[in-house]
Amino acid sequence: MIEKQITILDGAMGTMLQASGLKLGVRPETLSITNPELIKNIHRMYIDAGSEMILTNTFCANAHKLAGTGYTVEEVVKASIRNAREASENARVLLDIGPIGELMAPVGTMHFETAYDLFKEILIAGEQAGADGVLFETFSDLAEIRVGILAAKECTSLPIFATMTFEENGRTFLGCDAGAAAMTLGGLGIEALGINCSIGPEACLRILKEMRKYTDLPLILKPNAGLPDPQTGEYRMTPESFVREFNGICDLGVAYIGGCCGTSPAFIKGLSRYRGQVTRWEASSITGICSASRCVLFDSDIHPIGERINPTGKKAFAASLLEGDSTEAERRAVIQEEAGAEILDINVGVPGIDETAMMKKVVLAVSGISALPLQIDSSNPEALEIGLRMAPGKSLINSVNASKESLEKILPLAKKYGAAIVALTMDGRRLPEDDKERIVYAQRIIKAAEKAGIDPRNLCIDCLTMTVSAQQSQALHTLNAMRALMEMYPIQSVLGVSNISFGLPERGIITTAFLSQALAYGLTMPIINPNQSGIMEAIDAARVIRGSDRDCMNYVAKYADRKAEKTESRPSAQDHMTIEEAVKRGQKETAVRLTQEALLSRTPIELANDVLIPVLDEVGKAYEENRIFLPQLMNAAGAAGAAFDVIREKIQASGESAEKKGPIVLATVEGDIHDIGKNIVHAVLENYGYRVIDLGKDVPPAVVCESAKKNGAKLIGLSALMTTTVPSMERTITALHKAQIEIPVVVGGAVLTPEYAEKIGADYYAKDAKQTADIAKAIIG
Repeated sequence: MIEKQITILDGAMGTMLQASGLKLGVRPETLSITNPELIKNIHRMYIDAGSEMILTNTFCANAHKLAGTGYTVEEVVKASIRNAREASENARVLLDIGPIGELMAPVGTMHFETAYDLFKEILIAGEQAGADGVLFETFSDLAEIRVGILAAKECTSLPIFATMTFEENGRTFLGCDAGAAAMTLGGLGIEALGINCSIGPEACLRILKEMRKYTDLPLILKPNAGLPDPQTGEYRMTPESFVREFNGICDLGVAYIGGCCGTSPAFIKGLSRYRGQVTRWEASSITGICSASRCVLFDSDIHPIGERINPTGKKAFAASLLEGDSTEAERRAVIQEEAGAEILDINVGVPGIDETAMMKKVVLAVSGISALPLQIDSSNPEALEIGLRMAPGKSLINSVNASKESLEKILPLAKKYGAAIVALTMDGRRLPEDDKERIVYAQRIIKAAEKAGIDPRNLCIDCLTMTVSAQQSQALHTLNAMRALMEMYPIQSVLGVSNISFGLPERGIITTAFLSQALAYGLTMPIINPNQSGIMEAIDAARVIRGSDRDCMNYVAKYADRKAEKTESRPSAQDHMTIEEAVKRGQKETAVRLTQEALLSRTPIELANDVLIPVLDEVGKAYEENRIFLPQLMNAAGAAGAAFDVIREKIQASGESAEKKGPIVLATVEGDIHDIGKNIVHAVLENYGYRVIDLGKDVPPAVVCESAKKNGAKLIGLSALMTTTVPSMERTITALHKAQIEIPVVVGGAVLTPEYAEKIGADYYAKDAKQTADIAKAIIG
């Protein structure tokens, strides 16, 4: 049982500034310089209400968001921390850092290095100005918050706290799963993690219960005061109803509590009853690896690792990597995922290649089209590290061995990135002679890992598969050692199964038989080619026999309709991909190639109307039903957009008109600088074939009117994230009507509802980018 006293955080800064008469368009962070007494007074009110930790007025104080204000990051951060310090000598001061405001690659255009430098600047300024720690809050992108945490670890000595913002369905706006967030952030060596913003306490607690399964760390609960009423901008919860919903936190390990949007000192005063109380929780029994949206748990079930993104013995794939092409790696990722792999091994080691650069490129590319966790596979520590940095979740390192050199290089990497490890039972290049020697090497690795602070549950021991054509007796030594080690330690077992049959005819017979026997000995993580005939069948059958496939449901669903005649191999069928499949998978280059080929026998209009538009509708439906998430939607739209470009080029070459449909004018309304939602709408609309005129953020009504009239817009899209800027949306619509610009207006944003959209005179309300595209299709075609 773990215990910790509860600490009281503060409430919303923005809510208090709005109550103080914050003028439209003023950046709240600049008030730390222009009106320091106002900021100090807000801090004092929270401290008087019981706050023991207060957040600096720096949520958007990165260089990207401060551009155009006339103030530097260092000036704003220094003033903000000084104000917090002068408000109280006793409260701890946390540097508050929010998202940068751009989507990370591969979904967006912001690269790791750019984000890292932006976070680094504010973090160094914060530490130099005397912050006691840093809180990363309101993140929806796991990749982005990972960058911030890594920058904090590498550039400062500040204690790190981290919270993400979730929807009612337990996922962030970008589809990050609560368990994946807890598993990833918890492995990075931070103080505490949890939830802030978006929803009320009761909904947050439901999600925190899920996060608790995946982490031993103290949890943070910093919810909104419910949801705001867009007509009034007022949040619906009272301090009393807010505090009532915190019941149960002492049994969940919630050790830091406060408020986000809509909360005030009255809310914090109510929470102060928990000050000093002890919260207790059981240590988590779950570990594993994850992407942002999918967890693979280390348990007794079977979790196949796809081996095909590896150039060894694959001349064509090796050649594509040498040319810097990641398309074949993407194709292999998709094929393996669809065949049943749960983890993808990434190896780009080719003689003469810049392995570090190519590892970075392939990890990003594969992460963009597959939801599976990754196994970063290299003998080059630099390539391993770049793979771990780029992967969006908690990855698996392949591999470490029992030599001193390997342990000293690899274990620190695993600790730093919170990665799990494949551990080879060998000493440098010295291979074990029998099962006893394998066990000795494994125990040496386990002992070294524990000394480095790595839980043995994060070790996946590989007892090494030798080829039976040359070392026949070794097969049983491998299996016996694997079974013995799993009985002794809480580890996972890994084997590169296909090695067993090297040099023999009809290799599949030996490989499948060895796999079945290894599974009977307890193998949990076979490294396999999931498209090889018989491999996944053996795994599916073993799951039935082990009991992990309850009531044989998955087996029956998969095989009930299989024809009696057995298909020899799957890859050939998978290789003949259609345009629709390429779009669904988000593979731009493949979609372009297939479209070019299709145009030899089909008309451009036919391809657009009969292929691309229907598949985008299908993808959109999957998004609406939560079968895919925003990154997959945007990748699919991007692939379709690339195919549309090919069609337009073909039309232009024939001398016909190739104009995009539209135009559509988009703008984030005056006073609102949060444009990530509008940017997503822009990207999706363009890739549906519409011409988009993006006016940016903080756009006055007159500019919207002028652009709509000048460009002959067919649709106007307005976005507002903050309750305080929703009136600007209404003013913009009113200005359009006064100017007799009778163009349909669609509105969207986190605080809007269909009812309020109708009240302010909008023609349509869209909850997301897909719905905006549907509206454009209905209006423009």
